[in-house]
Amino acid sequence: MLRNKLLTLLVSLAMSLLACEQAFARLHDDVMASGYIRIGVYKNFPPYSFMQEGEAAGVDIEIAREIADAFDLDLELHWITPDENLEDDLRNNVWKGHYLDKDEDNPLAMKQLADVMLRVPYDKAYAYKQDSLGYLINEQVVMKAPYQQERWQVAYDADRLDAVRTVAVFQYEPIGVEIDSVPAFYFTSSMGGRMRNMTHHFATPAKAFEAMQSGEVAAVMAMQSEIDWLLHQADNPRYRLAENGFPTMGRQTWDIGIAIRQTDRQLGYAVESVLDRLIRSGEMDAIFERYGLRYTKPEFYQVAEEAAGTD
Repeated sequence: MLRNKLLTLLVSLAMSLLACEQAFARLHDDVMASGYIRIGVYKNFPPYSFMQEGEAAGVDIEIAREIADAFDLDLELHWITPDENLEDDLRNNVWKGHYLDKDEDNPLAMKQLADVMLRVPYDKAYAYKQDSLGYLINEQVVMKAPYQQERWQVAYDADRLDAVRTVAVFQYEPIGVEIDSVPAFYFTSSMGGRMRNMTHHFATPAKAFEAMQSGEVAAVMAMQSEIDWLLHQADNPRYRLAENGFPTMGRQTWDIGIAIRQTDRQLGYAVESVLDRLIRSGEMDAIFERYGLRYTKPEFYQVAEEAAGTD
């Protein structure tokens, strides 16, 4: 009797785990048949994805809506709280899930994962990165479909600085950066550390920009779209874009794409076709313009256009 009860319990647990797996790992046909698509976007990340007057807003929200509309599906947003690194974000939101992130209706099951995740750096070297044993770190996901090129940008207070033609000025004038970011590392370590004491750290680029408005710092460095958004919101000619150029910084531009599970490349191809249409038609440019942002096409499109121009 006890043996039968244990067998029944094991079968029940196995079925629950199977149901859990099927609940959050959907394939292309499952998505299309369900009537909705679940797209992962970062939480509180203006101008890409954030809440504004109780509604989801931002560039990536607009792109997610375009993807859902293209397939005649409802959009369900999967809000992502960033973890320590991108590998954690991909694991927790695309291919495995976090063991603490439970479904309220089924305590034994984890919440459904994103079918597609936006704003993933598109870099082949990172995509095929190996661990110390030679195994692919990101073998469970596919990163593809670049839809934007991002870069670093400085904005400055024209009442304090005539221009920012070189970062050497920040040996003498304070600059605000987001804590634990690439700009934070750059300004505290480059030029032999001579800019370290003039580097002020803030929780977000928005907080750094507020510090510039209050006079605490003379400039701010963040991603181009973040700076464009903050300048657009401020709407004050006093705050201006600096001339880019960051010696010894290394890579200063990178493409942004999507991530999908490696078991569902079909869905990735379908989403890629939608993004390609948005880029080629100019609709992507219009989405960025609505938020006061400059849009830069990914490297693939830039190279293709340059090649076409030389024919």
